[in-house]
Amino acid sequence: MNYLTATKNKKYLMYISQNYSYAILRPLQQQILAHGGQVSWFLEGKDVNPDFLTDSEKQLYSIEDIHKWSPDAIFAPANLIPTFLPGKKVAVFHGFDAGKLNRKGENDHLKARGCFDLYCTQGPNTTTPFSALQKRLGYFKVTQTGWPALDRLFKNEPTRSYVDELDSRPTLLICSTFSKRLSLAPKLYKQIKQFSETGKWRILMQFHPKMPLEWVNKYKALSNNNLTFIETDDVIPLLKSADVMLCDTSSILLMFLLQRKPVVTFCNQDPKKHLLNVTDANKVEGAIDNALTYPPELMENIESYCQELHPYSDGQSSERVLVATNEFLLSNEKLKSKPLNFIRQFKMRKKLNYWKW
Repeated sequence: MNYLTATKNKKYLMYISQNYSYAILRPLQQQILAHGGQVSWFLEGKDVNPDFLTDSEKQLYSIEDIHKWSPDAIFAPANLIPTFLPGKKVAVFHGFDAGKLNRKGENDHLKARGCFDLYCTQGPNTTTPFSALQKRLGYFKVTQTGWPALDRLFKNEPTRSYVDELDSRPTLLICSTFSKRLSLAPKLYKQIKQFSETGKWRILMQFHPKMPLEWVNKYKALSNNNLTFIETDDVIPLLKSADVMLCDTSSILLMFLLQRKPVVTFCNQDPKKHLLNVTDANKVEGAIDNALTYPPELMENIESYCQELHPYSDGQSSERVLVATNEFLLSNEKLKSKPLNFIRQFKMRKKLNYWKW
């Protein structure tokens, strides 16, 4: 059966709570609309800006609206989603597993939380652990599809560019996570300020949307002809525009690596051989210089790692997610009941102010 044609007349909800989720789900929306399906968006909470919706995108404003519209499937680039919503819940991930550990020393990326019916995994290093969870827990299915957010990374389509054709300097992209414990922003301010003054590289900077405003403003103040601070909900053009990245333990570094470009990390939590990791702030500049030579052994390690992380470079992950979702919808596969999780569901109902049963 052609599961793409099964899209016609079906309804798909994009459930998001962060601005970066627009870019993750829009390639999937494009596939759905191209095959005759309907798409609506629900924006949860105050961290997602409705101004990023286009005039052609339909927004649902309440949980009641979702129930009335009655989607067949709901896509969420998140760890959690309310289970009291109609339709099958499909997890598409909000990023890659960058090796971040919580305060208990656990990897939050590789957890099933009793919310989803289908996990569309990115590559072998997410498929293997979630398949093991599927076998043990039995209340969801796992299908490896690749990640929709990367489709545009591998396509030669017109997109905004941060490349300056008149500037021959190498372009360094600096990104950072928001966690005080993991972020390079407070630890490398002196070095980055110096980089912005010497002009050795053309620097682009972008932070996680949850970065404390104090550090956003401090780095914005460094902006000059050598350094550009960028706030955006779409990082793909940034990734395409740089030669090398400086990062910490943010999952965006993995998206950059998939272009087969080197990443220098500062105090990374999982510093394996596909990264150039340094723990001394005074050695960051030398590591960047080394990365810009694209060392052969490093590039081989990057290639091996990318095959485990996301082996697809065809730009068709959204299509595979849609096929997997439609196959799941039509299979009527019998799964175990999800755990009730009364406390979590109560918190979600309270957050969304929804008490109907």
